[in-house]
Amino acid sequence: MGRKIVSRSNRKPWYEQFKKIMTGRYKKPQFIYLGEEIKEGSIIISNHEGTDGPMSLELYLDTPLRMWGAHEMNSGLKMLYKYQTEIYYHQKKHWNIHLARLFCIIASPLTNLFYKGLNLISTYKDARFVKTLKESHKTIANKESVVVFPEDSTKGYLKELEGFHCGVVMLAEYCYKKGIDVPIYVTYLKTDSVQYVIDKPITYSQLSLTCQTREEMAGVLLNRCNELGKMELDEQGNMNGSVNGEQAIA
Repeated sequence: MGRKIVSRSNRKPWYEQFKKIMTGRYKKPQFIYLGEEIKEGSIIISNHEGTDGPMSLELYLDTPLRMWGAHEMNSGLKMLYKYQTEIYYHQKKHWNIHLARLFCIIASPLTNLFYKGLNLISTYKDARFVKTLKESHKTIANKESVVVFPEDSTKGYLKELEGFHCGVVMLAEYCYKKGIDVPIYVTYLKTDSVQYVIDKPITYSQLSLTCQTREEMAGVLLNRCNELGKMELDEQGNMNGSVNGEQAIA
């Protein structure tokens, strides 16, 4: 299992070279598929695990993709510095606020450069979220997958996730109304074993058969994500003598 990184056509050439530096920090995970490999133009849901989740997918998952990211990460150095110090390092990773501010004097300019190359889809907590939906739909229609990290990380990045925000369900619903019943792949990065477990896909139409609200749908996806994180799988994706792990959501 080497560390050859995936090159992406929607990234700047200088950024593709910059990514090579990151392979020393992020080990290539073993991608374990409980079903088919990810189709182009899908929604990929994952736990975050600090920067490990996003960077493992960006560097090593061999499918065209773009990621959702808080608009503060995508809005210039000043706003990024504030977001990194107060939200990311202090609130989510529980760093001392003074240490976070000192560290980000160096880290934020580098992070700002990196995010410019990452080609993020900005997310918002207000009416501007419709821009996120439109750009995401366009991305999916263009056969690129959209990666969403929907976990409620108010208490930090936990092994067992406590909640999912409904934005990912709203995206699936938006695409469905636009004529795309987009496949949703629930995934979980197990940092201890360096395994990325990828479930069989489920669609919005399948979720809507058993769920009445967005919150119920988000809950189903959350529960499945946590189930993936608790699986003990071998290199072939087998668990307890079974083939391809447990049954998928559907």
